[in-house]
Amino acid sequence: MIMLDSYERLTNVQKATFKDIANKLLASTFLARDKKDNKDNYYFVVSYKEVFDEFFAILGYEVKLDQGVGSIMLKSDQNTGFLKLRRDETIILLILRILYHERLKETSLNENVVITVLDIHEKYNFLEIKKRINKTDLVSALRLFRRFNLIETIGDITMSNTKVVIMPTILYAINTEEITEVYNTVSRIVSEAGDEE
Repeated sequence: MIMLDSYERLTNVQKATFKDIANKLLASTFLARDKKDNKDNYYFVVSYKEVFDEFFAILGYEVKLDQGVGSIMLKSDQNTGFLKLRRDETIILLILRILYHERLKETSLNENVVITVLDIHEKYNFLEIKKRINKTDLVSALRLFRRFNLIETIGDITMSNTKVVIMPTILYAINTEEITEVYNTVSRIVSEAGDEE
């Protein structure tokens, strides 16, 4: 098949690696260069991007690569494949995006944005969200975001001093140029929830 000619030129080992990474991208949407378990996969995609582009184009996806921040995203051209988050998960994701924006200013170009679980709680309080996030929901959300390569946790995520590395893939998960849009979204979600209570 001419369309996958670049795939046919791969060795058997490379084809097996391609298959594994393609399945991971379909399952998690994102790859982050600086996440330990993503690094080799990230560089494989960079090296063989043409193969990934050809393959995923057949399925209706675009492989978006941003080497500047070290992120890869699998984007559907049908606007499908979105994960529906619960209210608390959405708020936590928005808080992570806010914290990423705030802390990025404090880090050098080669550093990752590192926060703690306590920082998430403090931002939650700062935003004056009436319904408190319980530990079980927070841990569940952080595990979900880790699975999608948006964060990496260093230690026991049930502890408030545990470090959380926010990956630049968060920029794709919440695609907005203005951080005020993120704050406005949080306010809207909180006020809608207040109407329901």
